[in-house]
Amino acid sequence: MNLPLGATADCQGPQRPTTQTSTNPFVFLIGAPRSGTTMLKRMVNSHPQIAITRETHWIPGLFEKHRAMDEAGFVTPAILDKLFEHHRFEQIKCKRKLLEEYLARNSRVHYGELVSFLFDNFGRRKHKSLVGDKTPTYVRKIPTLHSLWPEARFVHIIRDGREVWLSMKNWRMAHKAAGQFASWKSDPLVTTALWWKALVGMGCRDGQRLGSRSYQEVMYDSLVADPGRECRRIACFLGVEYDHAMEYYFLGHTQSGDTLSTNAAWLPPMPGRRNWRTQMDPTDVERFEAAAGDLLAQLGFERRCERISRSVQTYVDSLKQQFANEVSGRWQLPDPW
Repeated sequence: MNLPLGATADCQGPQRPTTQTSTNPFVFLIGAPRSGTTMLKRMVNSHPQIAITRETHWIPGLFEKHRAMDEAGFVTPAILDKLFEHHRFEQIKCKRKLLEEYLARNSRVHYGELVSFLFDNFGRRKHKSLVGDKTPTYVRKIPTLHSLWPEARFVHIIRDGREVWLSMKNWRMAHKAAGQFASWKSDPLVTTALWWKALVGMGCRDGQRLGSRSYQEVMYDSLVADPGRECRRIACFLGVEYDHAMEYYFLGHTQSGDTLSTNAAWLPPMPGRRNWRTQMDPTDVERFEAAAGDLLAQLGFERRCERISRSVQTYVDSLKQQFANEVSGRWQLPDPW
């Protein structure tokens, strides 16, 4: 079972198998986009022992599709082209020659070992021994990532879906998140509710199966309201000593400007910036809760609608089926859906 908020975890360091030569990837920071993953990354990255890469996006996909590797996951020389042709790979800052030399020294390299080498190299550049990844949508890739690195840890940040909607609706990158689905054009709110329910539901299901030594949930509201307490919980979970730099990650980075977003301005945590109770119309709240109210309640969030009208529920159920059909074969939706 996942630890309840505020509980004290076993603070022993991660136990690595004696046959593993690298502790990296050490941690994956995950969650539905617009849930505070960037803030979480900056907190963890501020720890003197931990470096977090920029969003990768390519790690599970290459492995799942067996690109340039055999069925057992051992890579072929073609893996270099597959890596370097991905538009985000350059962000990990590894020169091709270094990878060529690594593969030349090792005749049989598993994909997991290759990625660990890349993360170790990233850590050396940052002068940090532990390296993690923040790619929000890896929230639906926990089983694949765990199979590659059984000792890696997962921190899942969860935000009230109605406030995710408030952040999503005017986001310039929405087309890469909830906006990628067909129903977005006709009803972006319900589409966001279904997308949020799918991602968060999959993350909770798959993460809780790993147990409390490998998976931790962090509630966005708690992290914003008391960052010191929550950063201590995160450090304890990761098996590292808490450092005040985690809480004060924004010092020396904050900028001013009316056009800057909260993230771009590196502002400190701001409670109440999105508030569904005051910023959502009651009819919109009803539609959102018709789509994702069961998960909201399961996570301990307040539900405003005691009863959903039959017409609204029928309408939402039709979009829910459309969404399920669209992701069929790609996403293993949570049950019940």
